[in-house]
Amino acid sequence: MSTDASQQERTVPTARDVREALRKGMARLREANVPSHALAAELLLMQALGRDRTWIYSHPDVLLEAKQAETYFALIARRAAGEPTQHLTGKQEFWGLEFEVTRDVLIPRPETEHVVEVVLERIRERPHKVEARPRNSSEKLWSADVGTGSGCIAVALASELPHVEIFATDISAAALAVARRNAARHRVVDRIHFLQCDLIAGISSLSTCHLSLPFDLIVSNPPYVARDDAETLPREVREHEPHVALFGGVAGTETYARLIDEAAALLRPGGILVLELGYNSAPHVQRLLAGNPAWTTVEITNDLAGIPRVIAAERTQIGSRHWRD
Repeated sequence: MSTDASQQERTVPTARDVREALRKGMARLREANVPSHALAAELLLMQALGRDRTWIYSHPDVLLEAKQAETYFALIARRAAGEPTQHLTGKQEFWGLEFEVTRDVLIPRPETEHVVEVVLERIRERPHKVEARPRNSSEKLWSADVGTGSGCIAVALASELPHVEIFATDISAAALAVARRNAARHRVVDRIHFLQCDLIAGISSLSTCHLSLPFDLIVSNPPYVARDDAETLPREVREHEPHVALFGGVAGTETYARLIDEAAALLRPGGILVLELGYNSAPHVQRLLAGNPAWTTVEITNDLAGIPRVIAAERTQIGSRHWRD
């Protein structure tokens, strides 16, 4: 055996039992400056062993098979090299629900749960829409989730609101396939219609017997990272998440103007628009809405770190299109 091969073999971690594997995994990820290295090591060990966290910590002395240790430390090496934990496990929790994630979709973030919270707060101000099951289709809550990605927002809303009928759009066919599987997993696929298009401008021209316009609600977590800020992103994000879902143009705010204009044309008077905000985008988006007579009741919600995270507005009667019932 060559010297190089011998050296490489010596550097491959081994572990006798669960406790030692977890300790070595944490140490390797800490050395690689992986964020939340302890949690990542736990999740990857759970993945390698097919066990949950309770089992891991209640069976620290269980001996590992050689194949199990090999699988685990291979995952640790990939995470240390920059692959997101969620891509290695294939899943991420959002709104208490487990979602499949792949390289074709953004990994759902806890901050995006504020979007769901704001939607529910606004919708529940209209109790006649949500108190009882609808007697006919006109009593449904007609909604659109623009740039649905993994489908996390659409699925969370469908899980919370039994009357909602959602049109989930995305420019990526691969993302829509992931979203559709997530909707099926959580048994709401019958109330979510998946459409491949850029934002929502073309939605009214689509031929579908399910479509009812105007909408009561339009929600979106749009691309909002500036192209010039790409190098400031964590390696996990920059190298492994879809750029089409990340970058909103040179300044990062370009998508908002289009989305707000298109939403104004598709929302009924009193309809609600809820958007996630990117870094430092709140003043720009607030000006777009507050300076436009099509919108009223513009409010910003901060996340737990005090950062402006969600903006919501209500469609006015001014300039509204007339829709056939």
